[in-house]
Amino acid sequence: HVQLVESGGGSVQAGGSLTLSCAHSPYGGSVGCLGWFRQSPGKQREAVAVIETDGTTYYSVSVKGRFTISQDDDKTTAWLQMNSLKSEDTAMYYCAAAGFRADCGREDEYRSWGQGTQVTVSS
Repeated sequence: HVQLVESGGGSVQAGGSLTLSCAHSPYGGSVGCLGWFRQSPGKQREAVAVIETDGTTYYSVSVKGRFTISQDDDKTTAWLQMNSLKSEDTAMYYCAAAGFRADCGREDEYRSWGQGTQVTVSS
């Protein structure tokens, strides 16, 4: 499994920005995609953004155009740049990794998870 540690969460007013970081142990060719997920109380966890090893990105409809997922060339850090934050973005955000041949669109393919970082957006 890949070790993942999130940071960068915090409290911000609506319309503000935050950047989350996901530091992960080098994984060579064993990871096919990294994803950011979020979960708020009483709601199911949802995928927010995914990046594949070739740099292809996917976003949920609710964050497209506001959030950007990226990764460094060494593949040791991934980021989630969040702009124009809304109160409904309030959640615990998790970084997760799926295997090389995984279906990046399936949450159950993500076998390595970080502990999460809290994002709170006040209106």
